[in-house]
Amino acid sequence: MAIWEGLQIHNHVIKFGFCSDLYASTALLDMYAKLGVMDSSRRVFEEMAERSVVSWTALICGYAKAGDMARAEKLLDEMPEQGDCVLYNAMIDGYVKLGDLDSAQSLFNQMPFRNVVSWTTMINGYCNGGDVASARLLFDSMPEKNLVSWNAMIGGYCQNNQPREALTLFHQMQSSTMFEPDKVTIVSILPAIADLGALYLGEWVHSFVQRKKLDRAINVCTALVDMYAKCGEIKKAKKIFDEMPEKEIASWNALINGYAVNGCAKEALEVFLEMQKERVMPNDVTMIGVLSACNHGGLMEEGRRWFKAMAEFGLTPKIEHYGCMIDLLGRAGCMEEAEKLIEDMPYEANGIILTSLLFAYGSSNNVKRAERVLNKLLHLEPTNHGSYVMLRNAYAVEKRWEDVEGITRLMRMNGARKEAGCSVIEVDSKVWEFVSGDTVHPKWDMIQSVLWQLYIHMRRQQTW
Repeated sequence: MAIWEGLQIHNHVIKFGFCSDLYASTALLDMYAKLGVMDSSRRVFEEMAERSVVSWTALICGYAKAGDMARAEKLLDEMPEQGDCVLYNAMIDGYVKLGDLDSAQSLFNQMPFRNVVSWTTMINGYCNGGDVASARLLFDSMPEKNLVSWNAMIGGYCQNNQPREALTLFHQMQSSTMFEPDKVTIVSILPAIADLGALYLGEWVHSFVQRKKLDRAINVCTALVDMYAKCGEIKKAKKIFDEMPEKEIASWNALINGYAVNGCAKEALEVFLEMQKERVMPNDVTMIGVLSACNHGGLMEEGRRWFKAMAEFGLTPKIEHYGCMIDLLGRAGCMEEAEKLIEDMPYEANGIILTSLLFAYGSSNNVKRAERVLNKLLHLEPTNHGSYVMLRNAYAVEKRWEDVEGITRLMRMNGARKEAGCSVIEVDSKVWEFVSGDTVHPKWDMIQSVLWQLYIHMRRQQTW
C-alpha cells in the first residue's frame, strides 16, 4: 500500500514541476530507499540536477539497509563530501548484519566522530558473532554509555551462555549508573537468572516489573514464566501464565518446557492439549518440550504419537526431535527401534544421539554394542569423559578389570578429563560459584554457614 501512495506522490512531483527542487527530489529518493525500492531511488538520484550530503546519505543508507554493501561502499568512495555519523553508522550496521565484522571494525576505526550508536552497533555485532571478549573491550572503552549499550552487553553475555557475567554486569549497572532496567533489560537478564537458579534475584526482578507495570508486556511475562519454571517454582510459573491477558507461542512453550524440566509430564501434555484447543499452532520448540516431557515421564506411546503428529502440524522433525525420541526409546529398552530411527533419520548421528544410545546399552550391560557406539563417539568427541566412564562402568559390572584399565589409559591418551563438580549458591542477593574441594573461596565461610543451615533444615524435614 505504501509504495502505491509513494508513486502517487512522485506523480504529483512530476506534474507540478518539482523535479528540479533539491529538497523534493531528496525526499523522493529517501522515500524509495526506506521502502527498499532501490532501483527507483537510484534513478531519482541520477536524474537530480544537484545533490546534497543528505541525498548521498539517503541513497547509501538505503543500499546498506538492503544489504547491498558493494554498491554502498562504492558510493561512499565517490561521495564528494565526508559523511556524518548517521551515514557511517548505517554502513557499520550493514556490515554487522552480513557478519562482516572485519569491514565493520575497519570503518569504525576510520570514523572521524563516533557516537553511542556506533559503539553499540559494534558491540551487538561481536556478541552476535560469539566474540564476547571483543565486545566487552569495546564496551569498557566507550566514552559514554546509555541503557541500550548496557542492554546490548548484558544480552550478549546471555546469548553466549555466560549467565554469571551477565548478572555481574547487571549488578554493576544498578550500582554505578542511574539507569533503571527497561523491558529489554528484564527480558535479557531473566534467562541468566534462570540458568543460575538465582530465585531471590528473580523474585526481586518480578517485584520491580510489577512496580513499574512492565508486566503488561507479553515477552516480559513469558520470561518470568520461564525463569520461575527453571528455578523449580512451577506453580508460580503457572500463575503468571494464567494471569497473562494475552499469550504468544513462546508463552505456551515456556510453560510446557517448564513442566517437562520439572518432571511433570502429565501437566506438560495437558497444557499442550489446551494450546491446541486455543487453536495455537505448535512450532519446533513446542515439540521439543512435548517430547522432552514424554522422555522425562517415560511416556512411550505418547512420545511416538506426538513425534508422528509433527507432520500434521506442518513440521519436519529436526535432529533435536530425533534425539528426544531416541533417548526415550533407549531408556525404555527399545534398542532395535532406536537404531532403526537413527538409520532412517535424514541427519548424521551427532554426539548427543550417540551418547543416548551408549547410555542405553551401558545400562542394559550390552557391552559389545556399547563398544561399537563408543568407537563412533571417539571420532566426534574424543575428549568427552562421560562416554568413556559409561563403558568403563559396564566393564566393571562384568569384572573385566583389564578393559577398565584400558579405558582409563585411552582417556589419558585422548585428554578426556572429568571436570570438578561446580555449584552455584545465592548469598546476600549475589550468586557465588564454587567447585568440588574448594576451601579457599573468598566467601567460603559464608557459603559453609548457608550450607549448614540447609543441612539442618533438611534433617528437620526428615524427622517430620
